[in-house]
Amino acid sequence: MDLDMDAVRKRFSSACSPSSSEEDEDDEEVYQSTSVTGPQDEHHPSLMLCCHCVQDSLLSSNSCFTDYRGVRNWIIILLVLTYAHLILENYIQHGFLIDLKKVLEHLTEQKYAWSSINLILAGNMSAIVALLLERSQEKGTLSSINGQRLHLGNLGFLMLFPAVVILYDSKISTGGALFSLWTSTVLWLKLYSYQETNRWYRQGHFMDANLYYFLLAPTLCYQRNFPQTPKVRINKLLQRLMEMMILIQVIVGIVQQWIEPIFQSSKDSASTHFLWLLFFFLSHSYLNFCAELLRFGDRHFYGDWWNATTLITFWRNWNIPLEKWRRRHLYALLVEKNVSPTQAEVLVFLLSAVLCEYVIALPLHSCRMWIFLMMILELLVAVFLGHYFQGNYGNALVWVCLLLGPPVAVTSYFHDHYINLHQLHHRSLSSPGTTSS
Repeated sequence: MDLDMDAVRKRFSSACSPSSSEEDEDDEEVYQSTSVTGPQDEHHPSLMLCCHCVQDSLLSSNSCFTDYRGVRNWIIILLVLTYAHLILENYIQHGFLIDLKKVLEHLTEQKYAWSSINLILAGNMSAIVALLLERSQEKGTLSSINGQRLHLGNLGFLMLFPAVVILYDSKISTGGALFSLWTSTVLWLKLYSYQETNRWYRQGHFMDANLYYFLLAPTLCYQRNFPQTPKVRINKLLQRLMEMMILIQVIVGIVQQWIEPIFQSSKDSASTHFLWLLFFFLSHSYLNFCAELLRFGDRHFYGDWWNATTLITFWRNWNIPLEKWRRRHLYALLVEKNVSPTQAEVLVFLLSAVLCEYVIALPLHSCRMWIFLMMILELLVAVFLGHYFQGNYGNALVWVCLLLGPPVAVTSYFHDHYINLHQLHHRSLSSPGTTSS
């Protein structure tokens, strides 16, 4: 018995002593092999002699630990409790302000003019023109050069016509203008990809002009055959539909109950980062709803942008369909024209900033370049500070930029627009000859 105990002591004293890396691996295997759980091993000599091994803390960067469900639940509970306090305080101060009837009246526009709906229907004419042009080129009745010129003219009309209507039609509502211009912009991106990709197909002698499935599909890049799932899952379809209905009601409630009173009582714009996240989840539900309805297979709509350690990584992951379009139809074209990859990246980013400014500023009738300048500031941060903030620190910098970046600029636009509308309303009420209803 004494000889056996001496052998055990020698064996595990060597396992607990510092050694080379190969010996450490062997010792760890020995330790793990002897650390068998169970009541019969509770007083095993190996556990009494050696109970430590080389390992990292779970929250350290070297750890491979990834299960943070408890931390996520903790954060969600804290957010719910925090916002519950703010909601209660808001209700005590302002009462219940949510009124869906006001939203419906806003969407119907003045005297049911439906200017925004007419703009969307007019955009459908541009799609039909694009289809006819492709058919004519495939039949050989229209040359490729003339077809491309007509396509560009059609795209120019699609971009300019909604802008003119929004600027000069006083009957169109702000929400209708935003929605119609956003729809026209998406249609413009799709039709450009449609005509450009078909030109590539004709060079390879492939003949087809499928369009309307592409216009409804949740993608901006055209191809002849899209990957499809075997069937439509009704339960998933209803789930996405329910998510959209709930998220829309939550967004409307936050705007009416929370943001609008802040606009009325203060000249400072409200922080809407939470609202921005809700719009992200709404887009997630909408894109997956369309994909499920059309059996569209490619549902990689975004990457893990929340883990981005640089702003460049965030821009590439937050909107995959738009990133694919930019890479396919802008970046590749610039590189083909002997533009350096770095310069091409910068030009693509600047065009994206201009597009964001156009979609937000035009419907609000206010072009102050805040969104564009904020995105330029983020570009400077990415270039000059990206090398100093890496890993977790880089991710923290990305979140700071998201909290203080374009969402704040967008909110500032809406704040100024809201203030201007109320000032005009009060002036009309106080002007001579005005009768109260």
